[in-house]
Amino acid sequence: MIERIALNLRMVPMLAALVFLIAGVAPAARADESNAAKAKALVNAAIKMTDSNAAVKLLWQATDIDPTLIDSYVYLGAYYNSRSDFENMIKVYQKQAAKIPSQAISAYLNIGEAYQSLSPPRLDDALVNYRKAYALDSKNSFAALRIGEVLAHQGSRDEAVKFLRIALVTAGGDHPTISAEAKRDLAQLGAM
Repeated sequence: MIERIALNLRMVPMLAALVFLIAGVAPAARADESNAAKAKALVNAAIKMTDSNAAVKLLWQATDIDPTLIDSYVYLGAYYNSRSDFENMIKVYQKQAAKIPSQAISAYLNIGEAYQSLSPPRLDDALVNYRKAYALDSKNSFAALRIGEVLAHQGSRDEAVKFLRIALVTAGGDHPTISAEAKRDLAQLGAM
């Protein structure tokens, strides 16, 4: 009987620690869920608004409240792209890449496209971001294509040919547009 009491007494600190651990985690989990719900509500409200400026403010607030909610970035990116506001589009996707690592490839590709869309294009910055996307996924035919195109534009023919060939092979039959573009670019470089 004394052994059982001693065993139970030894368990009290462990149980207390477990209770404190659960109590510490549960409010944080509830706070995360609450923030996610708030951010989603802001996105939904922004979608229904007719005042674009107010909607954009709500979408940016949503990225602060729940930085992992992809919808906020999608709508912000689409908004800035539709307005040819590539500087702000870059900011959106930079934040997305930092806050949602699982979406970094897409974010880096969008950043690269935005840098190329600036007037004048910032090809060095675009190339850095295409290379980041390619580093995360070396089978990404779009990243390889864009790297090859930028390098060709910059006069790095041999490296451009290398990446355009990678794009052609990795695109295969799954991405006929990328394949066609890579073939066209290779032909222009006399590498077909």
